[in-house]
Amino acid sequence: MTDFGLLDVAARGMNAQRTLLDIDARNVAAAQAAVPGHSYQRLVARFVAAPEADAFDVPDPDGAGEDDAANPVAVTSETGTGDALTELIATLDAQRAYEADASIFDIGKRLAERTLDIER
Repeated sequence: MTDFGLLDVAARGMNAQRTLLDIDARNVAAAQAAVPGHSYQRLVARFVAAPEADAFDVPDPDGAGEDDAANPVAVTSETGTGDALTELIATLDAQRAYEADASIFDIGKRLAERTLDIER
């Protein structure tokens, strides 16, 4: 894996965790607004495998439309009966994972900078 491959993997992980953070924040709000004893519509995110690259695919030069295809998160809806605390814990888990991906991105950035410095 190259330095730039590491940056790409970390960026994709950050994108997936950002999506989870958005979903979890919506679930916290829905749980807080729900009347006790009644259910609410809860969004559930699941990671899905990215489709394998086809050897004959031509990359899009302007990068348009890549965000939708690169997002490894599938969102479904279910009836929620939990409380806001349960949803908040899921938000904290997504935040920690985002921070871990950001740390890996930072390491990849420093590796790329160091590689460029050595080549000079």
